[in-house]
Amino acid sequence: MVKFSEEKLKEVSELISHYPEGKQKSALLPLLHIAQEEFGNWLDVPVMDYVAELLNIEPIEVYEVATFYSMYNLKPVGKYMFEVCQTGPCMLRGSDDIIAYIEEKLGIKPGETTPDGMFTLKTVECLGACGYAPMMQLGKHYREHLTKEKVDRLIEECRTNANSLN
Repeated sequence: MVKFSEEKLKEVSELISHYPEGKQKSALLPLLHIAQEEFGNWLDVPVMDYVAELLNIEPIEVYEVATFYSMYNLKPVGKYMFEVCQTGPCMLRGSDDIIAYIEEKLGIKPGETTPDGMFTLKTVECLGACGYAPMMQLGKHYREHLTKEKVDRLIEECRTNANSLN
């Protein structure tokens, strides 16, 4: 059964308390972030149903939001997620080439994860850093003015970090 830890349940209760009775759905976006963090960096149906139950809303209301925003993962993802911007300004500056290079380098297409579970490639809409195109988000950090060489260094950096944790 899906259930938050006691610590997370307190955080969720605090979050929901910020909204008037009957308006707890307003806590949905941050609650989905908490759920994703707590349950393996993705949201499966039982997790989304649990969130709906906590907010006293219909499960479909959670599914609609989770499927709309690219920041929520609806299937397992790798330890490192390369979220490459594919909107106009980034495309004009070569994001298509960067995406193709990552596909070639890691042997995956957008939406896929490497067999070792290390990397996921995801294409996303505007990340609001057009002046730094082409760019991607890696965790909480933007990686800007991407080149093939910078992508190689990022992949190596991620592999080094993963190995140092083991």
